[in-house]
Amino acid sequence: MSGLIVVFARAVTAVRAIWPESGPPQGQNIYFANHSSHGDFILVWAVLPPWMRVRTRPVAAAEYWLKSKLNRFIGCDVFNAVLIERDREKRTRDPIEEMSGALDAGSSLILFPEGTRNETEARLLPFKSGLYNLAKARPTIDLVPVWIDNLNRVMPKGEFLPIPLICTVSFGDALHVGPDETREAFTARAEAALLALSPKQEGTSQ
Repeated sequence: MSGLIVVFARAVTAVRAIWPESGPPQGQNIYFANHSSHGDFILVWAVLPPWMRVRTRPVAAAEYWLKSKLNRFIGCDVFNAVLIERDREKRTRDPIEEMSGALDAGSSLILFPEGTRNETEARLLPFKSGLYNLAKARPTIDLVPVWIDNLNRVMPKGEFLPIPLICTVSFGDALHVGPDETREAFTARAEAALLALSPKQEGTSQ
């Protein structure tokens, strides 16, 4: 099933990866990406080399991926997602502990630090605290910025069928949180690293 999804994603989007000069990241990583569609993690997952793909898990909203049997099958059985309950009052586990546990088990993660899909004209929403807290909890793991371009046009909100368009997934150089780096300083640096990978469009706000 995962293979079929990868083939379908590539057929519809003709997605291609753009790697930094150093090439694809090696070892265990936390990929942090912009978020404009429920299909974002599929594109990141699809362009990873097979040996990296099999050990990479997306971090996703539990309320979406558990809302139906099909969603549960795709989220849990196909992609083995780390499902996070976004409503604090409904949480039974600490999200940082859940993600740290997945990392400790040897997985890489795909994370969307904006916390929700960006449906505004801004290129990026302000980051939530999750990426910083996870980086502090596991400071030796590489944090790799990833910019996904065009997927919001392939799957506009409310549309059932995708519109074939070419998408790109651009990977940047890895970051690490400094020992004494504040959340504000790290977040500004991580946001800048992600925006540096985005297409520069005149008149588009940041």
